[in-house]
Amino acid sequence: MADFNSEFWHWYIAILTVISILACVWLIRWMTSGFQHSDEVESTGHIWDEDLTELNNPLPRWWLGLFYITLAFGGFYLLLYPGLGTFGGLLGWTSKGAYEQEIEKVEAEVGPLFAGYQQTPILDLIKDENALKIGERLYLNYCSTCHGSDARGARGFPNLRDNEWQWGGDPESIRTTLHNGRIAAMPAWEAALGGESGVNEVTQYILRLSGRATIDELADKGKAKYDVFCVACHGLEGKGNPALGAPNLTDDVWLYGGSITRISESLIKGRNGQMPAQLDRLGEAKIHLLTAYVYSLSQEK
Repeated sequence: MADFNSEFWHWYIAILTVISILACVWLIRWMTSGFQHSDEVESTGHIWDEDLTELNNPLPRWWLGLFYITLAFGGFYLLLYPGLGTFGGLLGWTSKGAYEQEIEKVEAEVGPLFAGYQQTPILDLIKDENALKIGERLYLNYCSTCHGSDARGARGFPNLRDNEWQWGGDPESIRTTLHNGRIAAMPAWEAALGGESGVNEVTQYILRLSGRATIDELADKGKAKYDVFCVACHGLEGKGNPALGAPNLTDDVWLYGGSITRISESLIKGRNGQMPAQLDRLGEAKIHLLTAYVYSLSQEK
């Protein structure tokens, strides 16, 4: 409500809400005025099956009272809580404030548990079953949306269970990834490679690097282009560079797909991947446990 870029919307919502409540009060009074509770009730004139007559009965008083109570409750609620445009309510309640209170309450209860593991080395934590269970819950809450509940990733999201790491798979590299996030950028190369023919040639050479069958003539021409445009990041042998987040092209493990179509698409359009930083969200202690859990996934036999 506080994000309105014009006062008009505040007044539009507030006035329309108040008018709606008052209109409901007027409508109830108008619909029930003139009725007298008595033993004799007049007919509406509607008759079915010869003797089934619709009577013009007034609402029971208790039922009518419920309508007024509901409207009074609505008005009282809008005085105490947000609902009238940008008016925050007399109690000053906000969903953000309620969320932060819940977080503080939980942190007060479980914070010491996380802190207790923070001084334990990662290589010891991966042998602690209870620590890994906590790390798994953290993973499912914060990481599974992208990397999957089984941590095997999806197109554009790395598999965390293998030993292929774009930014390094040792505990310190994983911790850095969680702390600061990662931004990977593969520029579009279609124009620099000379259009479709150049893309096809480099695609064939990349296939050769990963040990797959290629059209040798095209792959040879692709190598010359690779040595000019790709070698700085992926290396002369195509083994990549974890410091830059440049993938290894020789292992036949593909983040965006390893078909001819997908490789060509990467060269034509480029790729942009981002892993958001988690330090502000999780804190040091949780990241320590999460690092241990993620590292343990690639150590499973």
